[in-house]
Amino acid sequence: MNIGVVGLGLIGGSLCKAIKAYTHHSVWGEDRDEAVLSSALEFGAIDGRLDGRALAGCDLVLSALYPADTIAYVRTHLDLFRPGCILLDVCGVKGVVCRGIREVIAGRDLVFIGGHPMAGREFSGFAVSDQDLFQGASMILTPDADLDRDVLRRVSDFILSLGFGRVINTTPEFHDRMIAYTSQLPHVIASSYVKSPNCRFQLGFTGGSFEDMSRVAKLNEGMWTELFLDNPDHLVEEIDTLVENLKEIRNAIDQRDAERLRALLAQGRVIKESLNNDNDKDR
Repeated sequence: MNIGVVGLGLIGGSLCKAIKAYTHHSVWGEDRDEAVLSSALEFGAIDGRLDGRALAGCDLVLSALYPADTIAYVRTHLDLFRPGCILLDVCGVKGVVCRGIREVIAGRDLVFIGGHPMAGREFSGFAVSDQDLFQGASMILTPDADLDRDVLRRVSDFILSLGFGRVINTTPEFHDRMIAYTSQLPHVIASSYVKSPNCRFQLGFTGGSFEDMSRVAKLNEGMWTELFLDNPDHLVEEIDTLVENLKEIRNAIDQRDAERLRALLAQGRVIKESLNNDNDKDR
């Protein structure tokens, strides 16, 4: 199979490396940064540049661009995709991207599936991409209800061949609601947490808790701004819920209400223990 990958940052570069390491497929890459393209070629992560001729021969094209750039790429290259080509995006939001691409390819003999690999790092760029980034991770797919089941099976088998532990099929709407909580909210929290005036004095006073809370504050602000603003309703709802939960604990502390504080903390502990038990059963 000939595979094209557009965008050779952390995710796109890791996809290329995983394809080369764990499959026999040919992979062609494209990136707006010529230095990144050169690095990918020198590393052997791609077989060549994804120019118009290579794109026309691809059976599968993976877009690892930002949401708006993904839609724009499909629009500007629409006439170059071969009939029957499968398009798979790996953006961190699905509603905006899925609606945009489906509108662009309407009436064309192309297959689109929204995707989101649940793997990453607090660093970005091809230099930190890794063929094993996806080992054991989930890949979320948001296929159309009428998608041919054989196509979905083949795409899922390909994904699993890269080291993913599971493929989860859902709707773009449910994906965005869950991602607001599991991915976007933690980045909001971390970015807010390190803005405390005491953060600059933390050296020597930190343990695992500080690192756990602050790790993802080292983010790509351009990418996360776009992701947040492409999923505003769900994210604002999660922030509001968090603020209310914080207020409850704050008020219990301010009122020196030990019984109420103990109950609030116990609620969180019980929920986390239940999650751990569920995760253990799922392994």
